[in-house]
Amino acid sequence: MLIDENDPRLAALLPAPGRSVVAVAPAVAGDGHWAGAPSAVAADGLIYLAYRLRRPLGQGRGHAIVVARSVCGEVFETVATITSEEMDTESLERPALVRTPEGRWRLYLSCATHGTKHWRVEVLEADDPATFDPRLRRTVLPGDPKTGVKDPVILRRGGVWHLWASCHPLARPDEADQMVTDYATSADGLKWTWHGTALSGRPGGWDGRGARVTAVRFVGEQVLAFYDGRASAAENYEERTGVAAGSDPAELAPLGAAPAAVSPHRGGGLRYLDIVELPADRVRLYYEYTRDDGAHELRTELR
Repeated sequence: MLIDENDPRLAALLPAPGRSVVAVAPAVAGDGHWAGAPSAVAADGLIYLAYRLRRPLGQGRGHAIVVARSVCGEVFETVATITSEEMDTESLERPALVRTPEGRWRLYLSCATHGTKHWRVEVLEADDPATFDPRLRRTVLPGDPKTGVKDPVILRRGGVWHLWASCHPLARPDEADQMVTDYATSADGLKWTWHGTALSGRPGGWDGRGARVTAVRFVGEQVLAFYDGRASAAENYEERTGVAAGSDPAELAPLGAAPAAVSPHRGGGLRYLDIVELPADRVRLYYEYTRDDGAHELRTELR
């Protein structure tokens, strides 16, 4: 039977901010100051976390990606910081941290092309997350003149690399905040074949302006996805978390008529959920959360 919004397996995977702790706080309080957009990997008894630091518009936007590690999953030690200047980008958005089957590390970086609404994804590769070198970057998802591509979610299963990325139309700059999630596959995680749109928002719904997949789990032969949605352009930066499912990773359907997780504070933003599998059938959640002062912080929960 296809997973639905009442499936008890969802309860352990949905954020409950009341039971969370702050993993990373923004450097400055107030609107436009964020620490979030996490991507986490459990490896070698540690949790490695990549996340984005952002300042307000006009003050640098997404100015750095931090890579850190932790024994407990809550207190992190920074091992690398990659700046927007080093990546020759106007702004950085959500990274994707991945360990390859050979034990190497990849950091996929969402980069805004200067002076445009265009986004591309570049990758760094290293033997250790502390040694990522921006000078060795290469573009893996260039987008095109009509489409910006960013925020990839990348998994490897059954010898195949799977990718879901947020795609934005560029024909009209004032409409470029709209987003759908397209799906691609690869044999090596570098050269990708696109298979069309896997998830889009529902006109008139809470996710009508766009749907951005942030985490994916394969449950048997089914696919369970968590995504960010918003109803309007005014809700940009304050997306809430929804759930989608399907029997094909290229075709996902939203579950339920309302968001599954929100912040109780102004804007309601609770977004970029990531889920890390741990020993003993436990998981740890990471997500970006809007505070009462308008800043965003990175929170975590152990389940």
